[in-house]
Amino acid sequence: TQRARAGTETSLHIPYGGGEGEKLDIYLPRDTSGTFPLLVYIHGGYWQCLSKEESGFAAPPLVSQGVMVAAVGYDTAPKGHMDIMVLQVRRSLAFLVEHYSVYLCGHSAGAQLAAMVLSTDWTEYGVAPDIKGAVLVSGVYDLEPILHTYVNDALKMSREVAQRNSPMLCVTPPAPMAAACEVLVAVAQHDSPEFRRQSQEYGQALRTAGWSVSLMDLAGVDHFDIIEKLSEESYVLTQV
Repeated sequence: TQRARAGTETSLHIPYGGGEGEKLDIYLPRDTSGTFPLLVYIHGGYWQCLSKEESGFAAPPLVSQGVMVAAVGYDTAPKGHMDIMVLQVRRSLAFLVEHYSVYLCGHSAGAQLAAMVLSTDWTEYGVAPDIKGAVLVSGVYDLEPILHTYVNDALKMSREVAQRNSPMLCVTPPAPMAAACEVLVAVAQHDSPEFRRQSQEYGQALRTAGWSVSLMDLAGVDHFDIIEKLSEESYVLTQV
């Protein structure tokens, strides 16, 4: 990210809400005269580590192709709990879509948050977002299996909280504005069987509900380098 910030025009710590953690970083293409797509990146880290500061690694190859990248910050656990994180990410999109057409990208926990954005009732936010596409990478779409794991030590989710924040249980047909939104559900060959199963089932649930979905199974990568390789221009996911 430091390299990305050094070599790219940036606008850092832009507040999208009133909370201390509700800020985002923007990486800008050199030519800002025309219109350009905006990719909104939501980091992973099991909802308790990483930050927007570590989310700029994917920016250079995209920015060089005229894509603006926004890295979203949110309150990770134990400060933030699941309901708050989902609300914050939705709030960041409500802020950004007032100005741009956006593409969403999230990895792992960030893919769960991005998927929750797709099921948002936007009337509560007073916007009708133009989300052109979503790239969900090695995501968690059903939170119940993690209730009894160490991951929940910091999150302290109850079953109710896990259920209402599980994208798998919140799939709705696309709103008219989202009818053209293309969703790519990507999973790594060396992801665990549970990640692979959830990606398959969530992609299928979206398709059944009427979303335009494609599933991508990436050979030769694991849960981490599937997203880290976005720093490489030639990488298949960067190209997509």
